[in-house]
Amino acid sequence: MLVEGTIRWQVTEDCPWDLLLALALRDLAGLADECSPEIPLGVPGIGRIDTAGIDRAQLAAQWRGWWAGIVPLETRPFITEVSPPHFATFDRALDLQEAMYRGYDRAIEWARQRRFEYLSAVEKREHPLADVYGLVQRRQFELRRQSTSFRLDLAILPVAEKGAWVEAPDTIVVSESLRDDADQFREWLLPLVIALV
Repeated sequence: MLVEGTIRWQVTEDCPWDLLLALALRDLAGLADECSPEIPLGVPGIGRIDTAGIDRAQLAAQWRGWWAGIVPLETRPFITEVSPPHFATFDRALDLQEAMYRGYDRAIEWARQRRFEYLSAVEKREHPLADVYGLVQRRQFELRRQSTSFRLDLAILPVAEKGAWVEAPDTIVVSESLRDDADQFREWLLPLVIALV
């Protein structure tokens, strides 16, 4: 996780492991229309699993509950709790547990590759969050004062459309394609910085 800021403000950026797994499982189970439909499909496409015998309504509700718990940074597990052999974190979400059994190998491989791509992109930046820091510093200079207190968590995900989506009060999902486009990222971030600082 990348962190930039001071005592008064903080911006974090990450490509969270559990969010990658959740996105992969959502797409594998064909739940994109029911579960966080504002978030586009992951790229590259991961295909589908057989969901015969799984209650689709229950699966969607359980996925949404999982997503709601892992999107905010303060409730997201530091180390993933989604682990074989029996995915104990889903012991009370049996349809989600069954879908994970069926799609785990594909989901975990997809997530590993996407996480590696994200980390490689971060390594290519001169300073990983220099653009964020620069915008906040410039805004403070314009206002001739320190920033107000704020926190902003950016979750970078590999999705099919360029954009950003507010998923929790302090958490915004940002497409990898937007984050990798330095000029467009700064253009998107500037109004947020103006509002927050």
